[in-house]
Amino acid sequence: MARTITIAGGHGQIALRLARLLVARGDHVRGLIRNPDHAADLRAIGVEPIVFDLENDAVGGLANEIAGSDAVVFAAGAGPGSGEARKETTDRDGAIKLIEAAQARNVARYVMVSSIGADSSAQGGGFAAYLRAKGQADDALEASGLDWTIVRPGALTNDPGRGRVAVGEQLPRGEIPRDDVAAVLAAVLDRPGTIGRRFVVVGGELPIDEALAALERS
Repeated sequence: MARTITIAGGHGQIALRLARLLVARGDHVRGLIRNPDHAADLRAIGVEPIVFDLENDAVGGLANEIAGSDAVVFAAGAGPGSGEARKETTDRDGAIKLIEAAQARNVARYVMVSSIGADSSAQGGGFAAYLRAKGQADDALEASGLDWTIVRPGALTNDPGRGRVAVGEQLPRGEIPRDDVAAVLAAVLDRPGTIGRRFVVVGGELPIDEALAALERS
């Protein structure tokens, strides 16, 4: 059955890959974007663009935009060139705003794109500030009462996807193609057994469905 899935950060590299997979299988995909100039890129791959500024627009407006969604995916981020303040307002507060909007509209399913090493108590600036913001967002989602899954990819590459990964609550640092992260996210949306799980994903040797099935049994 086709579902409506809204992706925050809809023009991001993982988000666009995920959207293509979801559209190809028949889902209705909405992409939240801040820059209206990106709308044409989303329409070109079959995604409904929604212009919304996660940093500055009100949560009530976001709740209206995601109404009718079967699931939301948080794939937004301030980016590596941003300062500590924007990591807080986008990576943390944007995710929390989407949590509050999902609660308001009874959109139970929420999938978070986090990061390996995310830690709400990480100290310092720079990359530590990013890991702290992501960890705080993850903690907020776990406490939300929503049907959450937190996916923590390793170092991202643009290599072609292999469809083979390693997943686990704790794994050594490693790389993973963005293609494979998107494929994991698409699979998670189909697997209720991943609800309430927070896991790291890096390149590995197991096909994605097998890796997630093993996680669900653990």
